[in-house]
Amino acid sequence: MKVRDAFFEVLRSHGITTVFGNPGSNELPLLRDFPDDFRYVLALHEGAAIAMADGYALATGRPSLVNLHAAAGTGNAMGNLTNTQSGHVPVVVTSGQQARRYTALNALLTNVDATALAEPLVKWSCEPLRPEDVPQALSQGILLAGSAPAGPVYLSLPLDDWDHQADPGALKHLKARTVQGDPVVSEPALDLLRRRLTGAANPVMVVGPGIDDATGWDGACRLADRLALPVFVAPSPSRCPFPTRHPGYRGVLPSDIPAVARHFDGHDLVVAFGAAIFRYHAFEEGDYLPPGTELWAVTSDPDEATRAPFGRILVGNPSDALARLTETVPARHRPPPPPLERTSRLNEAGPAFSAEAIVDALDAAKDESTVLAHEWTSVDTTWDRFDISRPGSLYFPASGGLGWGLPAAIGLQLGDPSRRVLAMLGDGALHYTVSALWTAARYRVPVVFVVARNGEYGALKKFTQAMQAPGVPGLELPGIDITGIASAYGISATRIDTLDALTAAVTAALATDEPHLIEVPQQPLTAS
Repeated sequence: MKVRDAFFEVLRSHGITTVFGNPGSNELPLLRDFPDDFRYVLALHEGAAIAMADGYALATGRPSLVNLHAAAGTGNAMGNLTNTQSGHVPVVVTSGQQARRYTALNALLTNVDATALAEPLVKWSCEPLRPEDVPQALSQGILLAGSAPAGPVYLSLPLDDWDHQADPGALKHLKARTVQGDPVVSEPALDLLRRRLTGAANPVMVVGPGIDDATGWDGACRLADRLALPVFVAPSPSRCPFPTRHPGYRGVLPSDIPAVARHFDGHDLVVAFGAAIFRYHAFEEGDYLPPGTELWAVTSDPDEATRAPFGRILVGNPSDALARLTETVPARHRPPPPPLERTSRLNEAGPAFSAEAIVDALDAAKDESTVLAHEWTSVDTTWDRFDISRPGSLYFPASGGLGWGLPAAIGLQLGDPSRRVLAMLGDGALHYTVSALWTAARYRVPVVFVVARNGEYGALKKFTQAMQAPGVPGLELPGIDITGIASAYGISATRIDTLDALTAAVTAALATDEPHLIEVPQQPLTAS
């Protein structure tokens, strides 16, 4: 058996039979005579390829694989790799290296100092010392990517390794081995939090992406009910980790230090699960907590725990911690927090619509199983208007890097065909990886892409006001034919002019098995 065959055998043993990629000459020896039981999903740009693999891993809950072209292809992918790293997504990133003899000569397409190229955006980086070590490196990378805290790994693979003979005895052990890499908080440590929570006079809970699973949702809801807790989503979230119609839901925290602290006024204890403490964005000076408030948190990421500037942090699976606390914390007999006041559905006349009205129209079109791939950054925290009632229903670029949402939606749909994916994109974000529309058309991936067209970088315009930076150039995006571009890539595209038409168009598109793009006019910032 050759190294190439052993490589695919290791992938099969982990249930990985989909490869995302954009090939180059260094990768051809691996890809020749591609196995019939594998699926290759072609992206026209490496940034789109890695975001597709990211979305696929999110949907399946297992490591995915993307194959890139040497240093240049890896470089093209690194913008979206920041989202994969920040989102703790288990993606195995492979790239082809020049022939071993040529790398010392820095021949064309040599990946110079390959193991350092993807740092610090990966958990581990490797170029095997010998061809025979390729299967071992792949096995290690898959297991490490999926171990807590999950995250991407990087393998640089020389093009002349694939026809070498593999070690069949070593391969047998690699295919059988497993790693249970999900440590939990020790009972003595959790008991400290349990006692602190039991003794708190007025606690509040903060939840983050790390509990966006069935166990985490159930535990958070039950703990909120048991203790009558108000519940906030942590700042700058990449996922929705709590039902937005739960009586305790209080929305997404703002992203500056003093505004977050103000939301904790009157609370003696903040308990956070599955969130970094905290992912601030808009800069404002201030103290992290109001006087008399203490924070405790649980995260699976030791780096998140140790860089937190305040609080007492426990390291372990936060969903597991919630489930154990819920079973053992005494109930508090006090009135639940009053539900958020919600405005009725907006029905504006147009010709352009507010973001809130567009969200209302989309919410009316989706159902509880719909997955939202959200890269409409000028309205990144407008979740209060969506009815989100189950885990894994909303995803946002975890590091804020644009160009993730469109291809990630394709990966999400391929990873879980049982749930339809609705991508919400700004007209600025769309064009970072617009070529991914070709992949959706080529493989008939039935994502519904809704593009809000306001002809500007709306999120940046908001920041020019907050940062008192008038007169910034390059914020206008006039004259782009979005539906024409989509049609050229083979996507059925529609431009609507009423909110009822938007709801109807999205509802109809979600009922088909083909991709669709729907453009809706959004009020620019100056008219909001």
